[in-house]
Amino acid sequence: MNRLIALLLFALAAVAQVPTIEQAISFRGLGEARLSPDGNLAAYVEQSADWKENEFRSQIWIARADGSGTYQLTRGAKSASSPRWSPDGLLLAFASDRDGKRQIWLIDPRGGEAWALTEEEGGVQGFEWMPDGKALIYTSAGPEPKELKERKEKYGEFEIDSVDYRYAHLHRVDLPANPGEKGKSDALTSGSGYHVSGFAIAPDATRVAFTAGRDADLSSSHTVDLYLLTLADKSVKKLVDLYGPESDPVWSPDSRQIAFTTANGGKEYYYRNSKIGVVPADGGQVRLIATDFDENPRLLDWAPSGLYFQGLQRTHAWLFQANPATGEWRRALGDESFSLPGVSFSRDFRQVLVAGVRPNDFVELYITAAARLEPRALTAYRDQYKEFKLANRELIRWKSTDGAEIEGVLYKPADYDAARKYPLLTVIHGGPTGIDRPWRAPDRYYPIERFAAKGALILRPNYRGSAGYGEAFRSLNVRNLGVGDAWDVVSGIEHLAKLGLIDAARVGTMGWSQGGYISAFLTTAESARFKAASVGAGISNWMTYYVNTDIHPFTRMYLQSTPWDDPQIYAKTSPMTYIKNARTPTLIQHGQNDARVPLPNAYELHQGLRDQGTDSRLVVYKGFGHGINKPKQMMHVMEENERWFLKHIWGEAVGN
Repeated sequence: MNRLIALLLFALAAVAQVPTIEQAISFRGLGEARLSPDGNLAAYVEQSADWKENEFRSQIWIARADGSGTYQLTRGAKSASSPRWSPDGLLLAFASDRDGKRQIWLIDPRGGEAWALTEEEGGVQGFEWMPDGKALIYTSAGPEPKELKERKEKYGEFEIDSVDYRYAHLHRVDLPANPGEKGKSDALTSGSGYHVSGFAIAPDATRVAFTAGRDADLSSSHTVDLYLLTLADKSVKKLVDLYGPESDPVWSPDSRQIAFTTANGGKEYYYRNSKIGVVPADGGQVRLIATDFDENPRLLDWAPSGLYFQGLQRTHAWLFQANPATGEWRRALGDESFSLPGVSFSRDFRQVLVAGVRPNDFVELYITAAARLEPRALTAYRDQYKEFKLANRELIRWKSTDGAEIEGVLYKPADYDAARKYPLLTVIHGGPTGIDRPWRAPDRYYPIERFAAKGALILRPNYRGSAGYGEAFRSLNVRNLGVGDAWDVVSGIEHLAKLGLIDAARVGTMGWSQGGYISAFLTTAESARFKAASVGAGISNWMTYYVNTDIHPFTRMYLQSTPWDDPQIYAKTSPMTYIKNARTPTLIQHGQNDARVPLPNAYELHQGLRDQGTDSRLVVYKGFGHGINKPKQMMHVMEENERWFLKHIWGEAVGN
């Protein structure tokens, strides 16, 4: 029998009880969900792969809150997302680019044909219903400016950096007299004085609180402040003027106060906790509440009983409530066995729709009472996996080189044998303020379930800087990027080796974005420990990154300097500084148009590895940015990783 065929058959037999890569990408998944005002229906987004058109499609479904069933509401070749119930629950607004640009569409939630309410040349971004249900407020950059059109006709297309901005502004669209007709739109704000990023409508419908920065540049996030628009005369005033971004405005039920999240003037807001601020709607002093909540709160809604927000506590995602008068806070919903990464309320706040999950389970849609956690499932996405034997997740903890406690998720094969020693693969999340949890989900980028079925342990470390562990933990890699991260990963490997669980001679590492950077750091600074590495959209040289990225403040905050003022810290934390040590075979994957971690980082690492005689393979995905968001290219990313680690960890050369 041909050796290649034999290897393929062996590989297929080994993973027969886990999804193929194509199946993993094809599994349907749950997206944003909203509960109807009366609490009887839930509108939610379901994503699936359209292989023919090579797109990930999303459509809106409806679940009956009594558990009696679900049905698909939107269909078609274009995606539908962002469901928003009208105040009376008789209409559902959603976003779609069915007509070429993202517009607001309306549909009867009981079924029927949808119609486009807006026809914005620049498309629509965020939108919400007015309290009376007769109009919606939305943001849009509007039509292309006349002077820009004329310039393109005369000179062709080019862009002047930090000059050619499009500014998003607030608009109102009134519902038409007859269903199927376009609504009448009116601009509420305008000009080049600020770029609107988010908003909330007062319950009394007289004003809109919104956040806006000087332009759309992500490097201008420190200029985002809180403003107030009075609808009667379109007058605008700034309510909060502090260094650092304000976000998530939420109105009090009596329309007299606005809660929001704020950096509160902090200069290092990329890794510091944001705070909850409350300001009178007529202007005045900002008052901070829940100041001892040691994570980043995400404001949701202000009920008569208090202010609701979400937050992480280690690997848990829970619902919290703060008393705006006293500043005290408490956990409202969630426990050690049930997390709530998504939340939506009924009008009376008695019922809560949650995207909920238990350890070693999939995120599903649940309905529960607000007063106590009694979740009743409305979806069953886990049923797609019934025929497969999946890896089991468990949380483990260890001490890093400097004594910091690190937590991670350890994946064990379904047929785990404690008497064996397994190869180990570390899969490192991005961020650095990402987080891995012991939840199940379809594989992306890395075929983790297939690796586990092949006979590997997988460690996903929540290294220093990860979200969920508080501000002090997130600050541990300040001026210590890469270095401290490597401590955390290597100490995790050593911990498992001491327990006798792994074959320390067969260890690999992989990750995307910040996880790609850490894998690049490990493949150079700690090369002797790793048999194989995969670097996805990773940073190789902080100076290269700094001058090319779209978020320059990130590097200045974490490294506390620019490369011109402190070249030593940029060198200390850059994988390229240690390139002469690199011996680990390394796969590099990168999007051609990546603005977050630009492509020169990939070329720099690739050439450096080749100059050392180290096995390096670079794959550039044309037309893609920081993420690979189409099914066929995602399949290639995953297949490349599978082949790379089969070759270098298991010694199997399968295909090219």
